[in-house]
Amino acid sequence: MDKIVSLSKRRGFIFPGSEIYGGLANTYDYGPVGAELLRNIRNLWWDNFVHKKTDIVGIDASLISHQEVWKASGHATGFADALVDCKNCKLRMRADHLIEDSTKENSEGLNEEKLSEIIRDRRIACPNCGKFNWTEVRKFNLLFPVNLGIIEGDQSLAYLRGETAQGMFINFKNVVDSTRVKLPFGIAQLGKSFRNEITPGNSVFRTLEFEQGEIEYFFDPEVSDWQELFENWKKQMFAFVTETLGVSKDKLKWREHDDKERSFYSKRTVDLEYEFPFGFKELWGLAYRTDYDLKQHSKFSKQDLSITDPQSGKKIAPHVIEPAVGINRLLLTVLCDAYSEIEGRVVLKLSPKIAPYKAAVFPLLANKPELVEKAKKVYEDLRKNFPTYWDDRGNIGKRYLYQDEIGTPYCLTIDFQTLQDVTITVRDRDTAKQERISIDSVSEFIQNNLDA
Repeated sequence: MDKIVSLSKRRGFIFPGSEIYGGLANTYDYGPVGAELLRNIRNLWWDNFVHKKTDIVGIDASLISHQEVWKASGHATGFADALVDCKNCKLRMRADHLIEDSTKENSEGLNEEKLSEIIRDRRIACPNCGKFNWTEVRKFNLLFPVNLGIIEGDQSLAYLRGETAQGMFINFKNVVDSTRVKLPFGIAQLGKSFRNEITPGNSVFRTLEFEQGEIEYFFDPEVSDWQELFENWKKQMFAFVTETLGVSKDKLKWREHDDKERSFYSKRTVDLEYEFPFGFKELWGLAYRTDYDLKQHSKFSKQDLSITDPQSGKKIAPHVIEPAVGINRLLLTVLCDAYSEIEGRVVLKLSPKIAPYKAAVFPLLANKPELVEKAKKVYEDLRKNFPTYWDDRGNIGKRYLYQDEIGTPYCLTIDFQTLQDVTITVRDRDTAKQERISIDSVSEFIQNNLDA
């Protein structure tokens, strides 16, 4: 993990937040190639689950919402982590993470009393100072409150959203009334969420601010078999991670939530987990939430959020299946999965579909105007169709190694032979093998490999 964090900063994927002021815990910024990688993952998710679907529409709800939204959802009172503080060094940790790190046993879902009992009985020491001097475990709400209004003392309470899901539930009626959707159908949203939680580090795996890709798939349980829908979503999620993003199947597994861990309103919840350097952890969650959410918002808002069957006139309280993934976590997954060391060089074997740059163009020598001019022409032509990198710094070997580390699939070098026969050297990132092809066929060559 240290190597991946180092590479991420060195090559401009991920930077610590507010670093020049000493940093701000659990916040991160995305550098030039990180922003491109994140955008590529985001766009592929939207294209796959919205644009290519006939039964899913997208929305973009506000980051700030009425406090009653979060009371209805249960977040205002029940959205909390169990925290414990070291009285000696003041380290604050999630109690279940402390126990898991020390004992390798999963304690998620246990209440505060049971967590405190385990810490006492096992005499788990503080990982920071080594002392055994903890407070009792207590709940800590994760929502970020915001005060609306410019006059102090006359401000109204609202919240930054803790998840994107609620925006889809409270806009359910608006979507039904403004579109021609009919059950079963889904509402998708891609955007930021905020959770004021203690994180265990591990780069962007868990942060205060993160981006979610969530779908609420609504259906009539008397018409559609929820188990069949559930299994279909599992297949789609697995295919996106392995086929679209190129993640190794060998490092993925499904984990079923037991009764203690599963939310009370969920009939079934499973996680698609990835084997990170710090162990198997949740990558993508799938839950059958029944009709809990729409009923809660109907109750609190006094608005009818049922849907009427146009044929029978029957009122339906739709049930919902929710696949929810962290886009930042997908980014960390592909970085971990792609990181390789081959014969002394670091290679980021990203799928060409998500690589920040699809190709890099070099003149063999930067002090030869005829080579630079020809290379510039190739570069300008390619960047009309693909994100393309220009580099004329240092020797050609160092340029290759730089592109290997940011995951660029192909390096194109213009040399003196190019001036004679209009061919170009193409170097493959993963194998380092080189071949010569016609300049006129370069764009087609790259496109074919992107489509493969």
